[in-house]
Amino acid sequence: MKAVVFAYHNVGVRCLKVLLAKGVEVALVATHEDNPSEAIWFESVAGVCDEYGIPFIRPADPNAAELRERIEAIAPDFIFSFYYRHLLPVGILALAKRGAYNMHGSLLPKYRGRAPVNWAVLHGEDETGATLHEMTVKPDAGQIVEQTAVPILPDDTAHEVFGKLTVAAEQTLWRALPSILDGTVAAKPNELEKGSYFSGRRPEDGRIDWSQPAQTVYNLHRAVAPPYPGAFTDVAGIRYVIGKARLDDAPFPGLPPGLTVMGNRILGICGDGRALRISELLVDGKPVSANELQQALLSS
Repeated sequence: MKAVVFAYHNVGVRCLKVLLAKGVEVALVATHEDNPSEAIWFESVAGVCDEYGIPFIRPADPNAAELRERIEAIAPDFIFSFYYRHLLPVGILALAKRGAYNMHGSLLPKYRGRAPVNWAVLHGEDETGATLHEMTVKPDAGQIVEQTAVPILPDDTAHEVFGKLTVAAEQTLWRALPSILDGTVAAKPNELEKGSYFSGRRPEDGRIDWSQPAQTVYNLHRAVAPPYPGAFTDVAGIRYVIGKARLDDAPFPGLPPGLTVMGNRILGICGDGRALRISELLVDGKPVSANELQQALLSS
């Protein structure tokens, strides 16, 4: 069986290795150029291709005629997409003689679209997972082949959840691949009316609204905590990013919302009188002490 693979990130690395372990001939991999403005904390699909001698390209546009012509010449049985960041056009999908499949980072139909792990943590979900589904022209809308759920614990960050999801994606593909290859796969409907769709997130979306309840603010922190850009607040023109924090069980009635220092502890007071106990606060990536923050607060 011959496949063309579109892949990026850790999920791309692990799922590509599953295909190789199952004996699939990967004739070509399309991946991305790393963005110099993005923190690259994940593994390299291009590195795996170098290791295994797999031809790979980094097309800027999946709609390019040259890409379609190259895939057409390969005449793949399957096309797989594993955390590739572009929607593949229908003309590319049609080149797969026996099917095109995508690995998505949620339990579809929930959290279709971009940044599904971050959105799930932001909304306080206690579970997410990986879904292998048939690709259609509409994003994350094809029939579901296989799913694996993972828990989201109350203090998990999106980065921690993504580590679980990477394993879940590998397990999902490992289970589903035999039936895909022998043509016995039994997909089930992806009931879009029961799900949700979200667009991508920007660093500015991490701005903290301290008037919100503490759980809401904490969920924001967990959803965008480093290595993502982080939840932030500005004081006297200085941007403070929360590196590490926990919900504080004690109430703090009467204190105004925002950053404060109490007993050499940094707290983020929220609109419901509860607080985040901040153990790491960053300015330009460097830790700030409680005393330094206190001085900034006094001068603001």
